[in-house]
Amino acid sequence: MRLRHADLGACLPDTLPPIDHAQRIDRNFATKVDWNLLRLFVEIVRAGGIGAAARRLNRQQPTISAALKRLETHAGVRLLHRSAAGVELTGAGRALLLICEDMFEAARMAPHQIAQAVKHVEGRVRIHTISSIISTEFDEAIATFHRRQPAIQIELRVSPWREVLNALERGEAEIGVGYDSGVRPGLNYEPLFVEAQQLYCARNNPLYGRRITRLGELREEGFVLTGEDELETITRLRQRYGLGAVVNGRAEDIHEARRLIALGVGIGFLPVLAASELVARGTLWPLLTRDAEPSYDIYLLARAMPERDTAAQLFLDEMIRRLRAKQRT
Repeated sequence: MRLRHADLGACLPDTLPPIDHAQRIDRNFATKVDWNLLRLFVEIVRAGGIGAAARRLNRQQPTISAALKRLETHAGVRLLHRSAAGVELTGAGRALLLICEDMFEAARMAPHQIAQAVKHVEGRVRIHTISSIISTEFDEAIATFHRRQPAIQIELRVSPWREVLNALERGEAEIGVGYDSGVRPGLNYEPLFVEAQQLYCARNNPLYGRRITRLGELREEGFVLTGEDELETITRLRQRYGLGAVVNGRAEDIHEARRLIALGVGIGFLPVLAASELVARGTLWPLLTRDAEPSYDIYLLARAMPERDTAAQLFLDEMIRRLRAKQRT
């Protein structure tokens, strides 16, 4: 990991005192080291240098420099190295940084785990999700979470995908399920499942029973659109082939869009799982071949904030456990 600030190197001596390599493994390190030095080391790395860390912590630069030197003396190795390109973590520094981050994560989780152990967890989990989410892991996580934490209220709201992201950023929800065409720095992303969409028509539509290989043929067809709930993957596909110029219907919710398409108002895109029951009945017909279905990732989203409250953290832990178990199978 390279640090771009050069002020750190200027505050350190060029070399540390010689160390007997046979004595480097100090079995009493944990009892001798000041744990605050480890925290300070992480702050220096995150800030990009001693000067930046001093400003962030409102402390004097020589104090920070001396603290880092004490930590390196305890560790017996240089943790941050000055080079012509700037200052960067040494191999030992990278190893220690990973250990420190694990320690701080464990410390951060301690209040949540203690609260869970003594069964004194109350509160509310606010979840924003796009419509028509079909996920066994999500459903089972909610059911299990409620059995384990009956005093926690689960608030579930359905919104267009952009509003899901905005609600998380504004702090109106702690957990989200949805799509994102980019990456927002304030959010954590965990892949939940891959969703595919298909273009459907109703039984009374002349296209029923056909497979369309050239989407440009559908430019004159009347469409049912999903407004703000339409994913950018689908929007770009429509724009590429000129689809949806004729709008016969519009619905902000996937279920209501499915209703309009099934009633013959127009053709339109729907998630495959959301339409599967009506396809099995013969009410809807998929116009695209399977390999032409547009697909995209649906994510479990969480605000990237260390002060996440216990109720939200416990639900997120339940979801992550299930997703990790799914990945191992």
